[in-house]
Amino acid sequence: MAITRDKKNELVAEMSELLTQAKATVFASYDGLSVADVQKLRAEAREAGVTIRVIKNRLVRVAMGEVEAYKNTDVSGLTGQLLYALSNDDEVAPAKVLNNFSKTNDALKIAGGFSDEGALLSASEVISLASLPSKNQLIAEVIAQLLSPVHDVTNALQGNLHALLDGIEAKATS
Repeated sequence: MAITRDKKNELVAEMSELLTQAKATVFASYDGLSVADVQKLRAEAREAGVTIRVIKNRLVRVAMGEVEAYKNTDVSGLTGQLLYALSNDDEVAPAKVLNNFSKTNDALKIAGGFSDEGALLSASEVISLASLPSKNQLIAEVIAQLLSPVHDVTNALQGNLHALLDGIEAKATS
C-alpha cells in the first residue's frame, strides 16, 4: 500500500526535526534482520537514549535538504534498506548501539553516519567512534584525574601521621 502525500510530508517533517536536534546520526543496512531483531535493537537503543527510524532513503534526502547543516552533504551512500539511529544527547551513543548490536547480528552492517555539522562519516569512522568511551565515562576519567593529587596528598599525610604515632608508641613502650 502506497503512503499518501500527507503522510510523506509528516515523515519528512519528523525526520527534519530529528536531524536538526541530533548530535550524531548513524545509518546501517538491516537487510536480513527479523522483526524481532529490529524490536530488540529498538529496545537497546531506547535504553541508551537513541532513536531508531526506518524510513525511505528518498524521504531522508528531502528531510536533509530542509536542514541547513545537511544541505550540501553527500547523500549518494543512502542506498538499500537502511535504518537511522539518532541521539540528541551523546555523539557516540548511536554508533555504540549499532556497533554492539552488529557484533551479535551479522545482518546489521553499519554503512556510515553524519555529524551534527553535516559531515559525512564512513563506516570505518563510525566504528572508530563506537570504540570511544561514552560522555559519562570521559567525565568520570577527568574527575578522577583532577582528584588524584588530592588523594595523593591525603595518603602522604596519613602515612606520615601513622609513622609519627608508631614512633611515639615505640618510645613509650621502651
